[in-house]
Amino acid sequence: MYSDESKILKTVEEISRAIISEDAQSTDELAHWPERGIRSLQKEGLAGLTIPLEYGGLGQGANTLAKACETISQYCSSTSICYGMHAVGSAVIASKPTTYQQEKYLTPICEGKHLTSLALNEVGSGSQFYLPQTRMQYHTEADYNINGVKSSVINGSRADSYIVSAVAEGSDTPGEQFNCFMVDSDAIALRWGEKWNGIGMRGNHTRDLLLENVKISGMNRLGKFGDQIWYVFNVITPYFLSAIAGTFLGIAYTALNEVTNHIKSREFSFNGRTLASSSVIQYQLGCLWAKYSRVRALVYYATECYDIKQDEALIALFSAKAEVADSVVEIVNDSMTLCGGHACREGSRLDRLLRDARALHVMQPTTDLLRIWTGRSLLDQPLLADT
Repeated sequence: MYSDESKILKTVEEISRAIISEDAQSTDELAHWPERGIRSLQKEGLAGLTIPLEYGGLGQGANTLAKACETISQYCSSTSICYGMHAVGSAVIASKPTTYQQEKYLTPICEGKHLTSLALNEVGSGSQFYLPQTRMQYHTEADYNINGVKSSVINGSRADSYIVSAVAEGSDTPGEQFNCFMVDSDAIALRWGEKWNGIGMRGNHTRDLLLENVKISGMNRLGKFGDQIWYVFNVITPYFLSAIAGTFLGIAYTALNEVTNHIKSREFSFNGRTLASSSVIQYQLGCLWAKYSRVRALVYYATECYDIKQDEALIALFSAKAEVADSVVEIVNDSMTLCGGHACREGSRLDRLLRDARALHVMQPTTDLLRIWTGRSLLDQPLLADT
């Protein structure tokens, strides 16, 4: 097993270069779930990245998760987001596990035998993903029935379990209404909708999850009754933002490399001068590098703040994801312009990067919502205020 972050990231790089890169084009073109890449990461002991050492994991935090996703995304952003969602789910389970949950989920995850993911979004809740309408009813004194539809579930039908949020029917106490449960993929009455066919991030295997009287044991409830909001803002959102930000940093880095290599290789036949000798091009490339470096520094700072439990960690993470969302689209778009027609053809690497990058703004929490949350946090206003 790995002893430090450098060895973990070296292994991630090796798998990404040898396996994930080979499947990146077909993953995008055929909208295939990146089976080989995910299984290779599991096989090499990386599935337990965000699970504490005492539960058999690698004991890494948000900063290492962001770096791992950044590395994977330089080769295939779909693989990065699929792995990232598993790592977020693993962190959620590991934050308050019972002995049963440790044995049922954490141990198999660390052994590379179990993949998990999140099922929180709903069409009706929009950006308020923390206010589920999926219903939880008592089936027996110790068990529940779950009814509802979850949307945009990454790793849909490919994971072994899903973290599902639900609202308790009949509860008069707001703090006790919202809960998270582990739902196993083989649960009876669990159904999947059609696979989402998007312009980018096409290998995520995103699908809607239909839960029709799905019976869940009380042992599968995460934390105390009413703990969902705690999970959302103490674990889910920080780790999710870290994984997302890292994934899109990888896209920005790859775009910057693509345009740099293109500029270095171009020569004008009529005078023998190189594109790299143009001061205008030098200036534009310098601006792109600075934009990438600024946002990368913010992501690293924000994730480090979370790992050492600094007070401003959430504010930094809110802003980091929002800044990455704006910057990555600009970096890839400007890179395409600098590369000219070479990059604008269908099937070019920058074509795929731009399509993948555009997805970030609409991934929950959205960029606009994160800007609002940042402002509210700075002004000591309620984070979940309606206006």
